[in-house]
Amino acid sequence: MDLEQRVAELERRLAVLEEAAGERAARPAAPPPAPQRDPGDALWALNGLKEQLAGLGAANGGVMFTGAVRTPAGLRYDWQYGLPTEAVMEGDWAPAAEVFAALGQPVRLRLLREVLHGRCTAAELTELDGTGTTGQIYHHLRQLTAAGWLRTAARGRYEVPVERVVPLLVMLLAAGR
Repeated sequence: MDLEQRVAELERRLAVLEEAAGERAARPAAPPPAPQRDPGDALWALNGLKEQLAGLGAANGGVMFTGAVRTPAGLRYDWQYGLPTEAVMEGDWAPAAEVFAALGQPVRLRLLREVLHGRCTAAELTELDGTGTTGQIYHHLRQLTAAGWLRTAARGRYEVPVERVVPLLVMLLAAGR
């Protein structure tokens, strides 16, 4: 098998793995034309998801979250993720407990909001009223970092990872905010 054939086979196998994981393959060079949308269709996103799932043969449907966000700090995040229903229902839910628990403190939610607003250093976060002592702030920052809601960036700055911004906002929306 020559090099071109091997690369083509690897690309085919990668595409199969990405599809199985519910992730989209690399975007095409030119975006496909936007489908015409009925302005009266209040469930346009859901209907689009159903069309995609039908094309993939996902008999039991699927779950997706997506968002196009510009934070108060001026950062832009476009994110989409979805899985077939079976993958969500049959997966191990136990690891999610720690991720959810990290958000179970009002101070931690406030710290995440402040980071999204541009307050990114521990010094800036400890200056906030009503968030506790410096030690308590560092404890919350460690918990959020351990659960993947924050990560340290250059020069002692914290950031919400790209792959967590839209999921965080979706969870807040789901919580009735």
